[in-house]
Amino acid sequence: MRSMPPPLPLLGSSVFLLLLLCCPLVANGRSILLEASSSSSPGPSPEPVNGSAAAVLPAVVAPPPVVVIVVEQHHHLRRELIAAIVLSSVAAVTVLLAALYACILWRRSRQALDFKDTQSSDTARIAFVPMLNSYNSFKSSKKGAPAMMDYTALEAATGKFSESNVLGVGGFGCVYKANFDGGDVAAVKRLGGGGQECEKEFENELDFLGRIRHPNIVSLMGFCIHEEDRFIVYDLMENGSLEAQLHGPSHGSALSWYIRMKIALDTARGLEYLHEHCTPPIIHRDLKSSNILLDSDFNAKISDFGLAVISGNHNKGNLKLSGTLGYVAPEYLLDGRPFFSPLAMPQLTDRSKLPNIIDPMIKNTMDLKHLYQVAAVAVLCVQPEPSYRPLITDVLHSLIPLVPMELGGTLRVGPESPYATQKQSPYATQDIGSCWNG
Repeated sequence: MRSMPPPLPLLGSSVFLLLLLCCPLVANGRSILLEASSSSSPGPSPEPVNGSAAAVLPAVVAPPPVVVIVVEQHHHLRRELIAAIVLSSVAAVTVLLAALYACILWRRSRQALDFKDTQSSDTARIAFVPMLNSYNSFKSSKKGAPAMMDYTALEAATGKFSESNVLGVGGFGCVYKANFDGGDVAAVKRLGGGGQECEKEFENELDFLGRIRHPNIVSLMGFCIHEEDRFIVYDLMENGSLEAQLHGPSHGSALSWYIRMKIALDTARGLEYLHEHCTPPIIHRDLKSSNILLDSDFNAKISDFGLAVISGNHNKGNLKLSGTLGYVAPEYLLDGRPFFSPLAMPQLTDRSKLPNIIDPMIKNTMDLKHLYQVAAVAVLCVQPEPSYRPLITDVLHSLIPLVPMELGGTLRVGPESPYATQKQSPYATQDIGSCWNG
């Protein structure tokens, strides 16, 4: 008997089977055609030619089943090989994508750490400000939310924070005049060296002014954080603060009676917006003449929200007293000290004594009836009992009839009136550096 032939390739095995099934076999030099016996064959079965031929035929017919088995096994191995190649390719692609994603995450984390190294970690608490805005030009910050400005731009605009550009001095630093490229001018408040209180004031300013838009509240143009210093950029108010106008070189000569009434009305409108139109209401807590700024037309704007709080988020039991004594409601003082001079109350309530406390610059320039009305409102506003004090809306409505129409009120003042509105003042164009107080 012959030995079993080796496995053939798949294509070769198929051809071999086809030839095996369709071609005659050769035995002992003769062709032998394989036929299946059929019941339909009428003749008798062919007899073997001789004994030797009958012995050779089974040996030749036996190999086909073996060949079929070899072909099936080879086909099965081929499919397993293809499946293994596909799975290994998918695994390699998955590993490659995972490595690429991990590399991207690592680079982003490194960038975030580098950014935190250059900026204070405290700035992460300021969520309402666009921290990633780049400072391209000063005009761009006027279109929307305040921009984060570049320190080098502020340094160049203020002459490296030169003393010649100092407009005033505040509790935690100075206010500088800044001249930007293109002719834009602004005021830059520099805060530093105040520790946690300074940081809290900085955050308060950004938090409140960043979302308040009102003509009688100072506009926040941008901010900057550089090492331990914090910078806040505002609109420049050409006539400085009310305090500087009253107690500066001009001694209030630029402020007529009606201009002063207009300033009071503008301030009341700003407070009314904070108390009645902000949700939740905002309490300034440090309203004083140095925090009321005046533009070139003496329009008043409330500034310095470093001590402001949201109504309902505080109580007098645990509220730390901050700001200037004399400007805080007595219910916020634990010892109940008066917040208004007891010597001034008799002067305000006695009409015969009232003219004695009038600023000499405006004495005898107002209608006494209007003076009495203002004094009555002032007395109500400083009542020790909170329930006796009027709402700011009531104060606003009381002041509107006392301000001429051309200044934003409803009072009609004829040109022949001895109390006509002062149109021009020689101090209106005085050096801004002498009338700004931070």
